[in-house]
Amino acid sequence: MSAQIRIGIAGYGNLGRGVESAVATNPDMTLVGVFTRRDPATVTPQLPGTRVFGWDALAGHEDEVDVLILCGGSKSDLPEQGPELAARFNTVDSFDTHARIPEYHAAVDAPARAAGRTALISTGWDPGLFSINRVYGEAILPVGETYTFWGRGVSQGHSDAVRRVPGVAAAVQYTLPSADAIAEVRSGTRPTLTTRQKHVRECFVVLAEGADADVVRKSIVTMPDYFDEYDTAVHFVDADVLARDHAGMPHGGFVIRSGDTGGGNRQVVEYSLNLGSNPEFTASVLTAYARAVHRMNAAGQIGAQTVYDVAPGLLSPKSAAQLRAELL
Repeated sequence: MSAQIRIGIAGYGNLGRGVESAVATNPDMTLVGVFTRRDPATVTPQLPGTRVFGWDALAGHEDEVDVLILCGGSKSDLPEQGPELAARFNTVDSFDTHARIPEYHAAVDAPARAAGRTALISTGWDPGLFSINRVYGEAILPVGETYTFWGRGVSQGHSDAVRRVPGVAAAVQYTLPSADAIAEVRSGTRPTLTTRQKHVRECFVVLAEGADADVVRKSIVTMPDYFDEYDTAVHFVDADVLARDHAGMPHGGFVIRSGDTGGGNRQVVEYSLNLGSNPEFTASVLTAYARAVHRMNAAGQIGAQTVYDVAPGLLSPKSAAQLRAELL
């Protein structure tokens, strides 16, 4: 293994820029470069010294990149890029279409395993950190219910899905949790809540020239896996309003496990996040897991992996002895 973990970034949107910044904060990592489908000459990186390559240049960098962090969208990019790149690189991605994770895992596992590569899928904060806390809650309190609330915040995956609807020039999507539902769960009463009772979704959309607003609205609110199970409001605004009022990318949420222990006592466990920048935090999670992937591959743990397969100590640059002395 090299002295530093050599990181490549595949895709240079909000998430890719977040990874660029995150790598710079980790002394045991170095950035090989950014690989983009755009003309590299038109891309100005955030940090001096960041090299920008065309997408085709990935073919010549297999031996120079220890872990490639995939920063494309879950709607269309990752289903194609994940399996293809896992056959050539160790990878980390943030595929977040929950209902399709099993099939995506299978699609990535076969090429990664055949090539002796390690591909960590579906990490970030949800799926990712929230997934881990759901498992902790259910394992510790087997008699009970788990509740996940997201927001208020901008969902990158859902915003990307809206922007890919024909007739949409630009868009931002917010997820809003129900305050009443959260309060009821925190009380320990363990209510039965439908998807619609827990959240609503709100979209701010700039129409492309000549697009039919009614057709676009219908395409959004009926989109499977994204909006069809929610009450979704679609607001049409102009580009100036979108840029002025919706440029930030906050997010957050809660995982709550409400259950009873053996003596019949009520117990409530909660994990929460309050994020100033969704893509920057997600990128920081991906970067930490890139360290784990590098170590797992060196240890022979190949194929598609999830956060459930990663020992927490592998995320840290500290040694096992340091972790025992300082954090245990």
